[in-house]
Amino acid sequence: MIFIFDLKMLPSKFDFDTIEVLKQLAKSHKALSELKGLSEVIPNKNILINTAMINEEKNSSEIENIITTHDDLYKAMSTSKGSVE
Repeated sequence: MIFIFDLKMLPSKFDFDTIEVLKQLAKSHKALSELKGLSEVIPNKNILINTAMINEEKNSSEIENIITTHDDLYKAMSTSKGSVE
């Protein structure tokens, strides 16, 4: 089966300087600033970052039909070989 898509040329002619976009930009900037401030009180930020990365890797693997568990991923990370048997 062949699909033909009519894609628009880049760059988009979307106007990013609208009131709505600028308001959302301000909200996003504030939220990121708060997150950065809160991250300063976490003793080991890598734990939080690694957890988010592992979750993303697990979800990505499921798309490729590779099913695993969080336990197996943590076990693999804790071994020197990087795999679970």
